[in-house]
Amino acid sequence: MNIALWISQGVLAVVFLISGTLKSTQSKDRMIATGQTGVVFFPLPVIRIVAALELAAVAGLLLPGLTGIAPELTPAAAIGLAVVMVGAAVSHTRLKEVRAVSTNVVLFALCVFVAWGRLGV
Repeated sequence: MNIALWISQGVLAVVFLISGTLKSTQSKDRMIATGQTGVVFFPLPVIRIVAALELAAVAGLLLPGLTGIAPELTPAAAIGLAVVMVGAAVSHTRLKEVRAVSTNVVLFALCVFVAWGRLGV
């Protein structure tokens, strides 16, 4: 179980490290042009806040387990990213992007799995 949780945390960390980095460094038009179309409904300051939260969640997914400090941050980070995935799914649903919604659902499920597993439920 621990291995599956670490693999899930790693996958989420990579995905959201890339997503958060792109959202924090690219213009809104560039994000849309490169496939992050879900940002179309949000002003740039909101996108930048989400990017910062995604990057903070990456640290929350990995650092507590690696350092043994504040392990409760890992399920909190996973829950926060699950909320982000709900918002992303809503945006992509409005755009009728079925593949993107499917990706959001898979990432949401990984987030729930990590939160559940690290909370010890």
